[in-house]
Amino acid sequence: MQVPKLKDIQFVADGWIKKYVLTYDMPNGTEHSYEVASRKSPEAYRALLEANAAGEPLAGADAICIVARTPRDSIVMIKEFRYPLNSWCIAFPAGLLEPGEDPIECADRELREETGYAIDRKAEVRMLPQAGYSSTGMSDETVQIVFVNAEYVEQPHTEPNELIEVFELPIADIRAFLDENRLPIGTRAQLVLEMLAR
Repeated sequence: MQVPKLKDIQFVADGWIKKYVLTYDMPNGTEHSYEVASRKSPEAYRALLEANAAGEPLAGADAICIVARTPRDSIVMIKEFRYPLNSWCIAFPAGLLEPGEDPIECADRELREETGYAIDRKAEVRMLPQAGYSSTGMSDETVQIVFVNAEYVEQPHTEPNELIEVFELPIADIRAFLDENRLPIGTRAQLVLEMLAR
């Protein structure tokens, strides 16, 4: 099967989120442009695209998503105000990995910052085998999901612009929660909660 050939990467807008326009030569001889969002610098983004095209994707994740189970057979969830949606949203605690940061250390740091819970290091910590892409139609962001046991240990210490409410969702109530929730919820949270409900 023929695939499009990347012809050009145009860096369009800088900021915390960067915008690129990719130009492809299509198998039928036409040209196609596509807009993309990324947090990566032009050099890092080009390296990612070249590695993917060569069948050698770069290792590592951009962010961590923490599925934390408590001793009360509940899952630690957050309701966070998300500016792009202008709404409170249901999610798992999550955050960006710092350069060179160990994913488990990142998960513990983000969990403490956003919720006040900490990973139980005596229990099993399970990461999915590879990071998954958040939205392959718009971005190159990868998220590593980590399953942990956790317990509340301290007050959360969020940034002033992070508006987060923490709650425990009993596993026995997940089905009813999914059926009754009317707040926006990401696909990742929906799928993991559906899996836990089954």
